[in-house]
Amino acid sequence: MRKIALFLAMTSLGACSMAPHYVRPELPVPPSWPVGDAYLAQSEVALPSVTYRDIFRDPRLQQIIEQALANNRDLRVAAANIAVARATYHIQRAELLPEVDATAGYRLARTASGGSGSGSGAASGATTNGSWSADIGITSFEIDLFGRIRSLTTAAQNRYFETEAAARATRLTLVGDIGTAWLTYASDRSLLKIAQDTAASAEQSVKLTKARLDGGIAPGTDLAQAQIVLTTAQSDLAQQTTLVAQDINALQLLVGAPIDPTLLPASIEEAAPTVAALPAGLDSGILLRRPDVVQAEYELRATNAEIGAARAALFPRISLTALAGLASGPLGSLFTGGAFNYSVAPSVNYPIFRAGAGRATVQQSKAQRDVALATYEKAIQTAFREVSDALARRGTITAQMTAQQALTAAATNNYRLSDARYKGGIDTFLQSLDAQRSLYSAQRTLIATELTEATNLVTLYRVLGGDSMLDVTSSGPKPVTAAAPPTGNR
Repeated sequence: MRKIALFLAMTSLGACSMAPHYVRPELPVPPSWPVGDAYLAQSEVALPSVTYRDIFRDPRLQQIIEQALANNRDLRVAAANIAVARATYHIQRAELLPEVDATAGYRLARTASGGSGSGSGAASGATTNGSWSADIGITSFEIDLFGRIRSLTTAAQNRYFETEAAARATRLTLVGDIGTAWLTYASDRSLLKIAQDTAASAEQSVKLTKARLDGGIAPGTDLAQAQIVLTTAQSDLAQQTTLVAQDINALQLLVGAPIDPTLLPASIEEAAPTVAALPAGLDSGILLRRPDVVQAEYELRATNAEIGAARAALFPRISLTALAGLASGPLGSLFTGGAFNYSVAPSVNYPIFRAGAGRATVQQSKAQRDVALATYEKAIQTAFREVSDALARRGTITAQMTAQQALTAAATNNYRLSDARYKGGIDTFLQSLDAQRSLYSAQRTLIATELTEATNLVTLYRVLGGDSMLDVTSSGPKPVTAAAPPTGNR
């Protein structure tokens, strides 16, 4: 019993760590968002906890997103990677405890007890003996005095959390991509409608101009110009028909299944108002909730722990092999006091000469930590730039939209007047043609501006982290507690 108590005391010593104390690096970006003519004043209210349903308020789009969360293959890969990382962590953690093996067996041996002669007479004195045994033992258990195994376990745990953060980044990107693709489809449907209307109007103009030409009222150049407008509109019509079909293909790839046509919007004017704005707040510290930043920090924590493992590898490794069991000839005597036996064999392994490989391993782990640190800081700087760009676009898009709406209204009125004056024989067809081209261009630009305004809100949702704290394996809002963003020191 004293030996067992000594063994337990030795195993309890494996609690120290030689890893550097982790301190979260300071933010390598300004504490607040940029200000200036391109930016709106931000609210002091902190970024709220939202789900995609709070941003994408159209029930049809919500249904598409739910379908994608259940079927998208990238999410399935991410969920499988989480399972792999979790199992890897559990395997590494198991090395903190001894592996206990139990064996039982029966041995039958035949030995010669006669002389050294040969032939059948020499074997006549042979005897047959049987023995029973039952053993339980620990094989080469490393007593983690210097925290090598514990540091490796910490690194595996952080990489498990890192994989969960990567999965949330995949989920966030997927939701944003579906929102953008849905709006792009709506925009292309609006452009298709404009191309159809323009082609129909141009066709009427060709008929009217041909009649005027036949009547000797209009020159041949008017008919040629009207045909140019018609063929241009027909070309755009074919292109927009292709783009609408490709938009559906892109959505189906993101969703991972066919899409019900009733879930698709008819126009950008119908779809854009259903996307809500996500306030950014004042503090750039909210970038720490972005899953790609969380992922980079967990990698930094893992490499920091691996420094401790590399340092501990410079010290001796103490292993213990222990065996306790029962052995006897007759089975009935196997559980008697005289059948018990045991052995304990501690060992120390210390490499004397490795040509500097041990210290080089420590330097390698430190360099990998520096790489992870730079990657973490770059992730924050990239996130800051993305949010700043989105805020700059948001700060000016309203004024651009207002101006474009006024331009389109003026172009519409100008075309109506020019067309009426041409039909009344007051103006030439060239003036009507220029007015029609200006209207067509203004309408297309207005749709592009509406798409930009709506996708800017999607971009803000994505670059601010959105509902990245939700479980990647569930289509509903389920908080992830195991891999919440790291805060403070560890």
